[in-house]
Amino acid sequence: MNPKLPPQDLDAEKSVLGALMIDKHAISRVADVLSPQDFYAPAHQKIFSAILELFSKNNPIDILSVTDVLKSRHDIDRVGGSAYLGDLINTVPSASHIAHYAKMVREKRVLRDLITVAADIEESVFTKGTSTEHLIDQIEQRVFSASMKSQDRNFVHIKDELHEAYERIEKIHQGEAGGLRGVTTGFQGLDNYLSGFQKSDLIMVGARPSLGKTTLALDFIRNAATKGNVPVGLFSLEMSKDQIIDRFIASEAGIPLWKMRTGRLNRESDFEPIQTALDRLSKIPVYIDDTPGLTIMQIRSIARRLLSEHGLGLLVIDYVQLIQPMSNTDNIVQQFTEISHGLKALARELAIPVLALSQLNRNVDSRESQMPKLSDLRESGSFEQDADVVMLIHRKSAGRTEPSLDEENMTSLIIAKHRNGPIGTVDLKFDQERVTFKEVEKKYKPLEEY
Repeated sequence: MNPKLPPQDLDAEKSVLGALMIDKHAISRVADVLSPQDFYAPAHQKIFSAILELFSKNNPIDILSVTDVLKSRHDIDRVGGSAYLGDLINTVPSASHIAHYAKMVREKRVLRDLITVAADIEESVFTKGTSTEHLIDQIEQRVFSASMKSQDRNFVHIKDELHEAYERIEKIHQGEAGGLRGVTTGFQGLDNYLSGFQKSDLIMVGARPSLGKTTLALDFIRNAATKGNVPVGLFSLEMSKDQIIDRFIASEAGIPLWKMRTGRLNRESDFEPIQTALDRLSKIPVYIDDTPGLTIMQIRSIARRLLSEHGLGLLVIDYVQLIQPMSNTDNIVQQFTEISHGLKALARELAIPVLALSQLNRNVDSRESQMPKLSDLRESGSFEQDADVVMLIHRKSAGRTEPSLDEENMTSLIIAKHRNGPIGTVDLKFDQERVTFKEVEKKYKPLEEY
């Protein structure tokens, strides 16, 4: 019995190579899609590599120039000589379908990669000492990587990105105050500092209990989904889906949460805004997982699936201290370092902003002003290092014996770390009854230091 051959399409490979040698413009349509390793036949890998060399030097691509490169590499005989190159040219009448042929070649490469992954999985299963959860994460990561191969670019030359960068800058400039590079937060003052939440950034929001971490996160989610139509995933490790939904409805409808929970609603004045809120919320792309005690690997697995099935522009985790550590160590610092690195890796892998909420330690309460600092993040070393943005919630009435009602609800959102921009504060007012924050001042007020 003959062993099965790996997936391949030699005719498609020949068609791609032939088209490249009869149309000098064809290479620009596949250079960012194909690599030599995508071809199954070793001879085809060598020929395509020679074509890429010509393209990189802006030299003409034809049978003579390709032959010269292969001769200089001592590969001409290994590919079948000039006669084989001539056969490739005769394979296709034109280069009009090269993108289709390139896609076929690429898909076969992905299938071969999946076979390799499957073989490695089988070997890993029989390897002692490998935890099931770690194995599943590795499998999903490699399968996800294989499925995204058509979009993969390892190293890119800066010139390939400059045109896109200029268009992005011009678009932001034309939009003036409304032009954002990232996902809108819904708060103009904060967007002025951050230009929205940026792709691949890890954003930390820290506060002591009951100061509105979850409320602020839900405002971010609602604003991103309603104003930017951005798909958002929420891992709620503390609250149930019902509690989250009730908060969404209260803030969207402008109805006190306690009235909804106790049923003390006025049918004439309350039910219409609730119904309007339900209609609006039903249309936004928000996905909630309230499974308690998830590990960082489980979060990564679910997030990958959500991205694949629904798309994902923002991921929110409430909150990091409730993520179950993977390691068996009792060292708290090591556990949170693992979680911090995992969250940053997830933001990079999925190319989306990841917003993680965190409790602050009790050192805040011992200060007279109760003004939070970066070092107040619990086991803060790794979070301080890995986070691109750190925001801290400070209630202005903290430490005062008899604050007024207005003072009690006034809140400073302190941007304590911003890797790529200014730090500063944004003034907000906490509407505790309707579980939402409202912006008080929309000035851009960067601080020289914090």
